Amino acid sequence: MAGIEALAEVTVTDAAGLARASAGADVLLLWDFFSSALRDAWPHADALKWVHVAAAGVDTLMFDELRSSDVVVTNAHGTFDQPIAEFVLASILGHDKQLHLSKALQRRGIWEHREVTRSGGSRVLVVGTGGIGRATARLLRAVGLEVRGIGRTAREDDPDFGRVHRSADLAEHAGWADHLVLVAPLTEQTRHVLDGRVLAAMKPSAHLVNVGRGALVDEPALIEALGEGRIAAASLDVFSEEPLPSGHPFWTMENVHMSDHMSGDVVGWRDALARQFLDNLELWTRGRNLANVVDKDRGYISRR
Repeated sequence: MAGIEALAEVTVTDAAGLARASAGADVLLLWDFFSSALRDAWPHADALKWVHVAAAGVDTLMFDELRSSDVVVTNAHGTFDQPIAEFVLASILGHDKQLHLSKALQRRGIWEHREVTRSGGSRVLVVGTGGIGRATARLLRAVGLEVRGIGRTAREDDPDFGRVHRSADLAEHAGWADHLVLVAPLTEQTRHVLDGRVLAAMKPSAHLVNVGRGALVDEPALIEALGEGRIAAASLDVFSEEPLPSGHPFWTMENVHMSDHMSGDVVGWRDALARQFLDNLELWTRGRNLANVVDKDRGYISRR
């Protein structure tokens, strides 16, 4: 805060006070990335030029008036890449090595020798080829997993994924994967990208990992597929409704491994986000181009 206050006149507000606080403001740092308060405050944000979201995803923020305006939107691109990649690797290893089952058996006092799956050589399809997807691909390949990507355009010689298939062809390629990882941003094009058609194409032994957004998944279709054994398991860090409501089927499904939207939240992550904003604010005050500018129509940073 001291660094920020040295460069700008700062007003701290909550969602209820944003309409009043935004009048005359040039810059908005949106720390609560789930907040949709700017939409309601928009008529009062008469001088706004730049919004920074302390998250990689901007899906909650975006609305038509913001998209069509001259206001620049930036995000926390890069901050969560490696932590989330590590979380994905841990999820895959936890599934393959039956760590969740081992803990459950320990609690019940049961000694049960089993054979586990070798992770090296298994196939991982990563849906989302941005910074987080690329960090995930590099880490998984480094430990011997075979990785392919799903992105906006197909290519055969990607430096991180090798082969990338088109998002529209996900169902055609889902059956190749032992693990299917969702890290794509949530847009109208990616909402429910994992639907009944894709689930039907997956192997019965397949494992789903979702560290993107809950709405990337058609959750009723996933519950049905898991309950009927049409896919083996799911490691879920994000959900359509958060916190997950009590009584939701995921709570009691033995082949669902849950965490509480924490895959990128390593120790020190708040400080890293604050430093990232301060670095951008320094660019702003010097009249330089901002880092991590979001393509507001696409809903993510576009690498053309």
